[in-house]
Amino acid sequence: MLCSAIAEGLAREGVKVVLLDLAEDKAKAALEKVRKAGSDGLAIKTNVLSRADLERAAQETLAAFGRVDFLINGAGGNHPKATTSPEAPLFDLPEDAVRFVFDLNFMGTFLACQVFGKVMAERQEGVILNVASMNAIRPLTRIPAYSAAKAAVANFTQWLAVHMAQEYSPAIRVVAIAPGFFLTEQNRFLLLDERGELTPRGKQIIDHTPMGRFGKPEDLIGAVVWLLSPAASFVTGVVIPIDGGFSAYSGV
Repeated sequence: MLCSAIAEGLAREGVKVVLLDLAEDKAKAALEKVRKAGSDGLAIKTNVLSRADLERAAQETLAAFGRVDFLINGAGGNHPKATTSPEAPLFDLPEDAVRFVFDLNFMGTFLACQVFGKVMAERQEGVILNVASMNAIRPLTRIPAYSAAKAAVANFTQWLAVHMAQEYSPAIRVVAIAPGFFLTEQNRFLLLDERGELTPRGKQIIDHTPMGRFGKPEDLIGAVVWLLSPAASFVTGVVIPIDGGFSAYSGV
């Protein structure tokens, strides 16, 4: 949902967007939004945990457009079995669920950076934008695997920014955004009840968000456009919070 909104926003800026998703129908639906926004691109069924899939997607992109200017790594999510609760204490979380969360969020980013970063290294320019999370900066209760995986994405963003600039080209920038609490289909049931009222967890979040609301997908677009544009040509190795002030508020 968030990446689809970003793709649509970039399309309005004239960017041709290549959408990679394991669910081909979702990629095609997002491509339709891109076309309605005035641009075009490709929808490629891709498993971001498969290097072979990513390499095939890179070759299809290069065959269609001849270059890769930007890479946005938006694959991510949690797993119910990697979430603590009174019925599921930390000590009983299954290893496979924790590995699933870490692989999806971190390895999905790492492998894509290897494949598409190599394309940028050959051209000696480009921008990689990773999607971290506010959980990388302020770990939340109950979701240890997701918080740790997103912290890894944030740290890797900083490491890769230095590596690419020093080893390949200072014209290759690596940045990240850290979205705060955005209301999506994935987390709606955690934040709102059946009547559309805030759950106790949703109220905690709003009480600690100075702007007093959840984020909307379009709230990400301005920062993303800036980070990808020449206006941010001296910006690399940063993780930009987009959180309504959550990270700035101590609760007092």
